[in-house]
Amino acid sequence: NKGADAIEALKNGKIDAVIIDNEPAKVFVSKNDDLKILDDPFVTENYAIAMNLESTELQQKVNTALAELKADGTIDGILKHWIGDDKDEVSYTSPEGVSRDNGVLKMATNAEFPPYELKKEGKIVGIDPDIMQAVADKLGMTLEIEDIAFDSLIPELQSKKADVVAAGMTVTEDRQKNVLFSDPYATGVQVIIVRSK
Repeated sequence: NKGADAIEALKNGKIDAVIIDNEPAKVFVSKNDDLKILDDPFVTENYAIAMNLESTELQQKVNTALAELKADGTIDGILKHWIGDDKDEVSYTSPEGVSRDNGVLKMATNAEFPPYELKKEGKIVGIDPDIMQAVADKLGMTLEIEDIAFDSLIPELQSKKADVVAAGMTVTEDRQKNVLFSDPYATGVQVIIVRSK
């Protein structure tokens, strides 16, 4: 369920390798000098926002918002705050005067996947919360975020307890049988972490 648990299992010799997104991998390895990332990437995959299979109207709205946020540079700006040598981990700020007349957008995530989502000073922050806040701004909605176990995210959508899942979630054929996905908003590179000693 958690990258941190997998890293502990690796450090304790219970497993031989961890496959995880490059950005969280860099965070874990920077904190553990007995681990290293292998040079060759494992696979490249797309991250997208998941929704209930019946939420075709919301999917269209989210895709329109994502297209606008890509075109105006907002998504690139968010990514630069959280990834790269010049990252500052400063969260996205909504523009002044955004209407919230269209209700609440409930987002479920698992805040164990930095820099996509993590807890900082008791608040869930990162790439996904920032992108979803920007999407909510475009949709005129108030964003509410719930932190739950990763394995519970799709059931949360299926039971309609959440409107969207943004959790560094990879688009796969299996998942597409259970949820709708937005257009991709980021590309994740999966890498392999092993013990270095």
